[in-house]
Amino acid sequence: MTAALHFRTDSMRPRRSLVRKLHQSTMVFHVPKPRNEIKRLAALARYRILDTPAQAAFDDFAALAAHICGTPIGLVNLVADARQWTLATVGLEVKNTPREHAFCSYTIMGTGPMVVEDAAVDYRFAGNPLVTDDPNIRFYAGAPLIDADGFALGSLCAIDRKPRAVSSQQIEALHTLSRRLMAQLELHRTSQELATALEEIRTLRGLVPLSTN
Repeated sequence: MTAALHFRTDSMRPRRSLVRKLHQSTMVFHVPKPRNEIKRLAALARYRILDTPAQAAFDDFAALAAHICGTPIGLVNLVADARQWTLATVGLEVKNTPREHAFCSYTIMGTGPMVVEDAAVDYRFAGNPLVTDDPNIRFYAGAPLIDADGFALGSLCAIDRKPRAVSSQQIEALHTLSRRLMAQLELHRTSQELATALEEIRTLRGLVPLSTN
């Protein structure tokens, strides 16, 4: 029997008066960080993928995430120390986002998907410049990218500029896709490690004199 999927949804709906105050004030965002943040960042670094050129394989995952949730935007994001770096994107031109503005900063705090049906009435995001200004995010659904050691490296997410709801089946599909994406990231890490090992072998061959026997 398949276990029921549990995900966080838009349960952070404040009073309308609070939302108005959030929009009227100059906000300083303090996003949470995992307790294992130092080890998580070290794990992310081992993948050697930050700031690499675009790869079609990862773009496909972004497109599938958008298709599953019926949104115009799909993203593969990795959360670094002070920024969120976008590995793949469909429907939105973005590369780096300040971590304090990134929705995925909250997604990596858990092990299951996070859904925000309307960011404009969620106290965590109501005053976020990504909500109040371009790209005017309203809906967000993200599944964390968790490696074999349990570190959440980033997320696979779908975004819309209007509020929406998604079914449990859609969220389960997004969660499943995030695990497939993590497997693709593992392949990337392995290929990088293999390339490094081969380069070290070539270097050693150049240093060790060949036998003349």
